Amino acid sequence: MADGPENVLFAPFGGQAPDPELFLSSVLDGWERQQRAKDFSPTTIRSRRRLVLAMVDFTGHYPWDWTMADADEFFSHARGVRNLSHSTVRSYQGAIKLFCDYACDSRYDWSEQAATLFGRVFGQIVTELNKVTHAHPTDARPAKRPFTQRELQEFFDLADLEVHRILDSGRRGALAAWRDSVAFKTAYGWGLRVNELRHLQQVDFSRNNRAPYLGDHGVLRVRWGKPHRGSAKKVRTVLTVWQWTADTIHDWVERGLPRYGYPITDLFPTSTGGLLSETHLIHKLRTLVDELGFPPGLDLHSFRRAYATNLITGEGFDVTFVQLQLGHEHASTTSIYSLPSPDYQRLPLERAHDRTLAAARQPRNEHRSTP
Repeated sequence: MADGPENVLFAPFGGQAPDPELFLSSVLDGWERQQRAKDFSPTTIRSRRRLVLAMVDFTGHYPWDWTMADADEFFSHARGVRNLSHSTVRSYQGAIKLFCDYACDSRYDWSEQAATLFGRVFGQIVTELNKVTHAHPTDARPAKRPFTQRELQEFFDLADLEVHRILDSGRRGALAAWRDSVAFKTAYGWGLRVNELRHLQQVDFSRNNRAPYLGDHGVLRVRWGKPHRGSAKKVRTVLTVWQWTADTIHDWVERGLPRYGYPITDLFPTSTGGLLSETHLIHKLRTLVDELGFPPGLDLHSFRRAYATNLITGEGFDVTFVQLQLGHEHASTTSIYSLPSPDYQRLPLERAHDRTLAAARQPRNEHRSTP
């Protein structure tokens, strides 16, 4: 039997009623395959599946019979009776929302099958009307941190998915969601501060003759760098490190920006031609992070922290190179990004040992004078 839900047949035979447990299991199996394809961790997938089953048990309804009232009761019980934290309930809501998005998607055919078998269809039960809000606006300040590699992948995947969700729903805003997704990837891809990101223009990118494979986006000139007190904006040049970031910008410039329908200079414009606001980016980031249920401590600057941390501890770049990329005046400021990972101390030592062992294995050329 093929994996696709369109090939799963539940039509009753011999007058037997369809089995809702079997149908629910198949929907969850399909959702699990989708999440594996998106490289979510097995632990995350298992916990999300258990949460859907827990809501079925709590409400006494299968997902195609769920209502917003069911969601209100389930989440209010989690918060008010079980005394779970705001962030935990937000992560629960994010998981249920993702499940409903999957089950409602016409490309997977689950709603059509539910209608045929049970006379009901899946619906989205987690909306702005019942989502848990932040406890306070500075929820993440006590423990600011970088994104992990897995968090970055899941965040970017969800930002891309948001574009398709808007298109499928028929709502407006798909272009803005695409712009936001590219903006977040750009913040990470070049280690930018939010103000540097907002003021980027197309002309700020140019070719790197030493890396022609990056096309027109091998070098970024940052014009709105953080200034010293009382001085002008600090300009710096940032070299493109990863091919995928150059491809992302190229695709946006070629296919995204022209959709605004007027001459564009800013890389991330608004629909009215204004400058993309920091408030909008913060709100969008919080919405996606809440849906994914990530631990607290993430903000817009977390992309810059992750960029520096990954270059030093993951890619093995020298601190001085990263210092120039980030525009730090002192190397000590840059070196703090090596602290979250113990690999920063271990890897250089291993490389030094490898060089020593390699040199020891080389045959020694002894030069003797002729008698």
